[in-house]
Amino acid sequence: MRQLNRLKQYQRLWQPSEGAQQQATVSELASRCFCSERHVRTLLRQAQEAGWLSWRAQSGRGKRGELTFHVTPESLRNAMMEEALKSGQQHNALELAQLAPDELRLLLHPYMGGLWQNDTPTLRIPYYRSLEPLHPGFLPGRAEQHLAGHVFSGLTRFHGNSNEPTGDLAHHWEVSDEGLRWHFYIRSTLHWHSGDKIETEQLQRSLTTLQALPALRKLFQSVLRIEVTHPQCLTFTLHQPDYWLAHRLAAYSSGLAHPDQPMTGSGPFKLSVFDPDLVRLESHEQYHLSHPLLKAIEFWITPTLFDYGLGTSCRHPVQIAIGEPDELESLRLVSNSTSLGFCYLTLKQSARLNEMQARRLINIIHLSALLHTLPLNEGLITPTEELLPGWSIPQWPDLTEVALPEKLTLIYHLPVELHTMAGQLKQYLAQQGCDLTVIFHDAKTWDGCLRLAEADIMMGDRLIGEAPEYTLEQWLRCDTLWPHLLSAPQYAHLQATLDAVQTQADEQARHAGLKAIFNQLMENAVLTPLFNYQYQISAPPGVNGIRLNTRGWFDFTEAWLPAPKS
Repeated sequence: MRQLNRLKQYQRLWQPSEGAQQQATVSELASRCFCSERHVRTLLRQAQEAGWLSWRAQSGRGKRGELTFHVTPESLRNAMMEEALKSGQQHNALELAQLAPDELRLLLHPYMGGLWQNDTPTLRIPYYRSLEPLHPGFLPGRAEQHLAGHVFSGLTRFHGNSNEPTGDLAHHWEVSDEGLRWHFYIRSTLHWHSGDKIETEQLQRSLTTLQALPALRKLFQSVLRIEVTHPQCLTFTLHQPDYWLAHRLAAYSSGLAHPDQPMTGSGPFKLSVFDPDLVRLESHEQYHLSHPLLKAIEFWITPTLFDYGLGTSCRHPVQIAIGEPDELESLRLVSNSTSLGFCYLTLKQSARLNEMQARRLINIIHLSALLHTLPLNEGLITPTEELLPGWSIPQWPDLTEVALPEKLTLIYHLPVELHTMAGQLKQYLAQQGCDLTVIFHDAKTWDGCLRLAEADIMMGDRLIGEAPEYTLEQWLRCDTLWPHLLSAPQYAHLQATLDAVQTQADEQARHAGLKAIFNQLMENAVLTPLFNYQYQISAPPGVNGIRLNTRGWFDFTEAWLPAPKS
């Protein structure tokens, strides 16, 4: 980038006197700029023509000339950034900003939030980490899950606050009386982000590939085959009824990509840039449902905006600021809620830890001040005694006479709050004569964790998206935690019980069956919830349509910006 190099050279000229007038030879300036004398003369001439400085040379080799500065490097950088942003050159703007990471927050402030750029309503969101590649299937991060739901469409979808799926790529569906044949009737006006028409056969291929993924195989284990029974109809044939099927197809993990182009979807937004420092979404003009009012959404990956001590990978950003989070006079809280998702603790009962000891340990957590005195930012978490609203933890009598084991091992993964929780629990158990070994699995899920087998206690985060009951059913089916937590007979019994629940056509019956499973897990001291998060979104004036969803984000298709005043 030529402008970036010119700015760097200008900074080298400026630095020794910090902008005061200088007496220097051409040779000294060339050495300072790491270039030839001929090239530094060209730099001086160009900078003088641009009005940045004045250079008055003295005749004679080795004579000192007079260098006078007219602008600061900071003002130049701001002007260059503004020009880059106006012309849509986001990468150039980020490169310019990286020259001064300490000042990045102030430099980016005027460009964050909502604005019209070249008659295009654009929303810019500063974000603390690079995003993982999007693909169908399970994704570990909330942001990635949220983006996948906007880039890829499924046969069905969740809309608004409804926990029941509705049509997406499929206009509607029918289920046979015995629940073994599901006919999904595909819309006739579907297009990929590339502009190509979507063929039903392509959806069949994508679904077949999706269900072959190891992570999703258990989710769709009841599906025997998927056939194109009509140019506009996909038929699922099951070997056992599964009345969660429409829910499974509506989840973000079942979004469908083009079978030959894995980053091409058909959702309301398409990916135009997906780089470590910038992710840009643009509206899909041939989208089959209501078109978003925003034309572009940009994630500016700016780790230097955040300093969390444990590294940016440990941040759990439940409080999103669209725009500059420190400018409280301009930002306003537009939406907040308590997450349905929760951090949890599980206990593997064995010769080292029996059920009564596990119950006492859970009592220590919930009946002491442990959860209420965690040294965390105020308003970030809320201790809970419910898995979901109405799914309360059991109440046991005082168990202080039950001796805890002398040694236990805890393993936990992100979010960062569990660092604090693990430290507090270690201190509390030490007071009871129990030495707790703590192991950190540096990830957001248990996938790839090789040390689960040696753990007595596990802590993690269970994100609840749409349809809370279904999300928990999916958790029991697919998470690698459960085969390590339960014995082989217990795990087989759990899966058989889930199979029986899914055959219930009545929604309330399925919910009741699932609640009974989790009540038993809590009663047996296998699982207990710890705390929920306080989701919060702040935005500058003029950004409208912001409403928190169950993932702690907001629907990009509902946000809008008023047109600029002429």
